[in-house]
Amino acid sequence: MGEDEEAAAEVEAAPQEALPGAEARSSSPAAQKSLSMEEIPAAKPGKTPIQLLHEYSSKANLNPIYEFEKAEGEVHMPLFTFKVTVGDITATGEGPSKKVAKHRAAEAALTILKESSHICMSVPDPVIPEPSNQPPNQTNPIGSLQELAIQKGWRLPEYSLAKETGPPHQREFSIICRIEAHVETGMGTSKKLAKRNAAEKLLEKFHNFSGDCIINSLGNEQSHNLGCTWDTLRNSTGEKIALLKISPLSIPNTDYVQLLGEIADEQGFTATYLNIEELSVNGQFQCLVEISTNPITVCHGTGISWGNAYNVAAHNALQYLKIMAGRK
Repeated sequence: MGEDEEAAAEVEAAPQEALPGAEARSSSPAAQKSLSMEEIPAAKPGKTPIQLLHEYSSKANLNPIYEFEKAEGEVHMPLFTFKVTVGDITATGEGPSKKVAKHRAAEAALTILKESSHICMSVPDPVIPEPSNQPPNQTNPIGSLQELAIQKGWRLPEYSLAKETGPPHQREFSIICRIEAHVETGMGTSKKLAKRNAAEKLLEKFHNFSGDCIINSLGNEQSHNLGCTWDTLRNSTGEKIALLKISPLSIPNTDYVQLLGEIADEQGFTATYLNIEELSVNGQFQCLVEISTNPITVCHGTGISWGNAYNVAAHNALQYLKIMAGRK
């Protein structure tokens, strides 16, 4: 649910109370614009400004109109502005999220209504939701990762849902974050938390790199694990790659995931497995394995379990490596 939808949900959740004298007011257009103290919604602690403003407006036969005006600031520290109009009253509010800005606009409108001499209205201190549960000085990893991509000239990070498990009341989500050749998976009890964890993992990976060894989208800089080209594989004297060149890759019960991992360690590249949420046409699990050679190679695998799908994907990747490493 988006921020605007959440704010709208609060209005729907606000209790709707019957008004004394509602029938008399409906028969007189003039009365619809003038409310007495008794007709103003009772002040209840814990209500948000949007709920309070909605209650007042509904009893005055008015409809608050919210308009998004602008967004300013840095990617990791945005500032949003919302405007609300209720009859002849117009007020604006700012905040670090659209939801908070909307609440503050409603709060400003309530203040104007409360201070207006021709309106009798008792308004308690409204509750404005906190923009997030994180400490004020803690950076947002999703925003920080996006900012890093912009600075480096990369494509923006891409997020995709890998899988969703658990009972309805206790779901666990797995989100894949990809930026250029780098991929990480984050887990969480919500998609937002899983996305955040994936971004944090990638940021931590980048911080562990030395200097400018992170590859950019133009390929002018290379990290150590992207220096493995087909030429280096063909000319390598490594024991594992030499065995791969002569292996039939057809021995039953072989752990191809382990074999691919050993070759990756020897040759300086990485192998990353990505779960595909949808089952194959014949009902099997699907996955991809991405090997960070230069150029990057991606192979597909299916199986009756995730482990089996990984092994098939690794086998396909090894077959491709064998072909490329053996070419003259």
